[in-house]
Amino acid sequence: MTDLDVQTLRTAYDNQLRPEIPDPVPAGVTVERDGPLVRIIGLDAGGFLTYRDLGGLTGAALDELIARQVQLFRERGQSVEWKLNEHDEPADLADRLRAAGFVPEDRETVVVGPVAPLAAALPVAPEGVRLREVTSREDLERIAAMEEEVWQEDRSHLVWGLAKEIDADPHSITVVVAEADGTVVSAGWVRFPANTGFATLWGGSTLPQWRRKGIYRALVTYRARLADQRGRTLLQVDASEDSRPILERLGLVPITTTTPYVYTP
Repeated sequence: MTDLDVQTLRTAYDNQLRPEIPDPVPAGVTVERDGPLVRIIGLDAGGFLTYRDLGGLTGAALDELIARQVQLFRERGQSVEWKLNEHDEPADLADRLRAAGFVPEDRETVVVGPVAPLAAALPVAPEGVRLREVTSREDLERIAAMEEEVWQEDRSHLVWGLAKEIDADPHSITVVVAEADGTVVSAGWVRFPANTGFATLWGGSTLPQWRRKGIYRALVTYRARLADQRGRTLLQVDASEDSRPILERLGLVPITTTTPYVYTP
């Protein structure tokens, strides 16, 4: 990819996927606007702050915008994530978030690539592993249990969060599990944002004993085929350092990084 291609992909990402607002909005989820900022409450364990850009806000005006979010979530007694991309402006935004009490978590790499080559590949899972699309509460609970084993932290929010999205529009998201002997060993989901050419991939956690067997790759290609069937031409992933090399080998290109800045009352 040339620099121009990367810039083109980043522009498509900014224009089509940001701000990240669920459409349709699931029951029990609120979407509020505060200037250029979009505040989403009720979809995850905490709140979520997203935007296309900050409309040129700097200095005291930007500090006031940040302070309003801190005050609101302090009053709610709830954490909130501000999703900061590397190319966001102003350049001192991360410093201002930290000064307001937001703490950076692990940085991820935003990768984008064409659907077609991946959709043409067969999603070959290792012997004894089956890929299956799921919607039931029981299966979502099995996914959360698998992720809790991987990450050693509560993942119950996945159950009701994914269930809300499926209930709001089952065509906007597809959840896929990888099973071996009746055990969920990995899982991922693909979202189809409305009025875009993108499909976005999420999840992908895999039990330690099942890693390096091609399961994550199989989940990616399976979901790419779903995206192709829906007429989507681009895939986007917020990639961890574990998944990024795999996705780059599959043809996806780094276009920026993203860091969750989390405020916890």
